[in-house]
Amino acid sequence: MLLDDRKKRILQAVIDDYIDTAEPIGSRTIARKHELSLSSATIRNEMADLEEMGYLEQPHTSAGRVPSDKGYRLYVDQLMEVRELSPEEADNIKSAMEIRINELSQLIRQTALVMSRVTKYTSMAVTPQMKNLSLKAVQVVPIEPGKALVVIVTNAGIVKNSIIRILDNVSPDGLIRISNVLNIKLSGLTIEQINLSLIKEVETEIGIPRGILNAVLKGVEDCLNQIDSSEVYLDGTTNIFNHPEFKNVNKAREFLDVLDEKSNLYKLLGKMCNMGDINISIGAENDMQEIKDCSLVTATYSAGTTVIGAIGLIGPTRMEYARVISSMNYIRKKINQEIKKLLSEGFE
Repeated sequence: MLLDDRKKRILQAVIDDYIDTAEPIGSRTIARKHELSLSSATIRNEMADLEEMGYLEQPHTSAGRVPSDKGYRLYVDQLMEVRELSPEEADNIKSAMEIRINELSQLIRQTALVMSRVTKYTSMAVTPQMKNLSLKAVQVVPIEPGKALVVIVTNAGIVKNSIIRILDNVSPDGLIRISNVLNIKLSGLTIEQINLSLIKEVETEIGIPRGILNAVLKGVEDCLNQIDSSEVYLDGTTNIFNHPEFKNVNKAREFLDVLDEKSNLYKLLGKMCNMGDINISIGAENDMQEIKDCSLVTATYSAGTTVIGAIGLIGPTRMEYARVISSMNYIRKKINQEIKKLLSEGFE
């Protein structure tokens, strides 16, 4: 059964007030606070209908009502009013995200920090698996006799390095020659396309002792393995204690236990990379039983036109959805701009 306009306006008022107060909402409160031109009795009857239809619930100890997951879903999809951030809010996010950052992982870590501070919810962010990103440069740098540093850089500004031991003497010019040939062979290839058999083709093109070359190739392999392992960042975990829904110690501990397992965070965010720009998962819509009383708002970020990772916020279903979505939209826009900067600078 479709809701008529009157029921929608009442449902919106109930949810707006419940988000603000965390207290069950009664018909008198709605009649007093909102200009609906309806009597308290009429609103009470409509709220009873909304409960029967599954959009509201009535706690056993209260005469008021609270939104159900179904009610929140309709609210998010049709009723809430998403506003633009104020200039002050936008400036605060902008200044926090425009600090000097030299690597994508730093940017993602900073984004998680900014999200939790701005929204007062728990934030998470996952760095990309680099299979779809390409290698920009390889460099082998002498450190001291018997040691060198292998550095690889992706086109998204990801920098990884590995220290190698070189038993044979090799001149700095020899290491430069190795770097040059590796760049010719590997630059522009995706991480997925690079394999050791391809790298070892270098052996036929450089007159360098095999022991030295094998050490360099092992360093490149170590760097590639680092790149192919994404990281997950979490911030604001204690924010959950600011919400009355989590005053129960066992419930709070259950929530924190979920976040303590990185595999859970990958599970929550990983699948979002294949979905739309911003996604909202409410209550029982979440796959994990431990967060059935939570909502998860996620957004993807991109390098060029390729989606490479995701950021997210998790909190009670009584979440300030309109404010969160405004913030996430702006943060997502800023992170994409900063990635574009990293791509253009290239860290040469």
